[in-house]
Amino acid sequence: MSRLPQDPPLPDTRNDSPPPEGPGSLPEVFRSVPVPRGASPWRKLLAFAGPGFLVSVGYMDPGNWATDLSGGARFGYSLLSVILISNLIAILLQHLCVKLGVATGRDLAQACREWHSKPVSMGLWVLCELAIAACDLAEVVGSAIGLQLLFGIPLVWGCVITVLDVMIVLLLQKRGFRSVEALVIALIATIGTCFVAELLFAKPHLPDVLAGFVPTLDIVKNREMLFVAIGILGATVMPHNLYLHSSIVQTRNFERTADGKSEAIKYATIDSTFALMLALFINGGILVLSAAAFHWSGNREVAEIQDAHKLLSPVLGVGLASTLFAVALLASGQNSTLTGTLAGQIVMEGFLDFRMQPWLRRLITRLVAVVPAVAVIGYYGESRTTDLLVWSQVILSLQLGFAVVPLIRFTGDPAKMGRFANPRWIQALAWFCAALIICLNLKLLADFFLSGGQ
Repeated sequence: MSRLPQDPPLPDTRNDSPPPEGPGSLPEVFRSVPVPRGASPWRKLLAFAGPGFLVSVGYMDPGNWATDLSGGARFGYSLLSVILISNLIAILLQHLCVKLGVATGRDLAQACREWHSKPVSMGLWVLCELAIAACDLAEVVGSAIGLQLLFGIPLVWGCVITVLDVMIVLLLQKRGFRSVEALVIALIATIGTCFVAELLFAKPHLPDVLAGFVPTLDIVKNREMLFVAIGILGATVMPHNLYLHSSIVQTRNFERTADGKSEAIKYATIDSTFALMLALFINGGILVLSAAAFHWSGNREVAEIQDAHKLLSPVLGVGLASTLFAVALLASGQNSTLTGTLAGQIVMEGFLDFRMQPWLRRLITRLVAVVPAVAVIGYYGESRTTDLLVWSQVILSLQLGFAVVPLIRFTGDPAKMGRFANPRWIQALAWFCAALIICLNLKLLADFFLSGGQ
């Protein structure tokens, strides 16, 4: 008896390899940092060290200073738990950025353009540009305040001076991306050293500090505390950092095999986790300093960075305290403008697939921040700068979900990531973090509108 013809075998839907790699991000430095083959783990770790520190800059930028100073002065150590939770969320999300960049050869902006419809992609681009504008406003204003506190330069002129960071980035990149990383790490070390000294001067009560890392329901129940808490969340987990990290991780020239990518993800995650733990120390140190110096001394209304600078030396009884505070602020602001300029370039090129001369592109990116900053300061005056910083971080937090959701979707899709797709437990944890961020933002908006915008 003849056999019936058999149906052709079903295609194997399992995809162990991601799709072909993208065009590469930041072409002038793409794969420019060599990774030694067959070297010891320590040498490889050093080769991958750097991008995490650039990302960590966003977790200690001047927007953090405004929210942390306000939170520490008004509520003591209570909001340390928010900083800790935000930092843990950041570690997870930056790990997903590493996976996306290494496994697919695309940054988050390129992935959105390729894997979303054009209307959705353009909508995400607009929201991302708004987030970068809010972030840049904080960075420019923070640098300007630092220049004013140290050298007496008016804020408007201080904002204009920050345009020079465009030239700094260009000059450093001509010397190699490692030069950019070296400058950023040096500025982070400056900030850290200043805050170690400040905390030694302030002598915070350690048991109270440790108790502040335990979350309480008061944070959600108290509308004013929730507002500052969401500002801290927005200042810590920043949308542009997700685009930045998925791009600059591709500066490493690692092997483009499955094992090479797996190794790159491991070392790049160690790099970012270590750098973000340093950022946790600095970010928490700002709030602890504010609480120790102002909350317990009765100066609970201190929210302006300028007022904090003025009061630190008298309250702590150390003349150097205010100067160190201003030096750390200037280093923080300048660091943030460097990485913010890179993020602006990545977003523009990734979403629009549009390239122009590097100096012109970065000048446009910086002017998008400087012009609104000068206009706002000119209209409201210098007395409202800290309010601007706090609101900029809340705006960042409101935009965060629009960057986090695509990131989680992409990295959890085996068709896009192959064997590097998120396991179920990481995917579930990531969605929980996204839901937490979105729910807190909705709670803030509801409270804001129910109170008539007050």
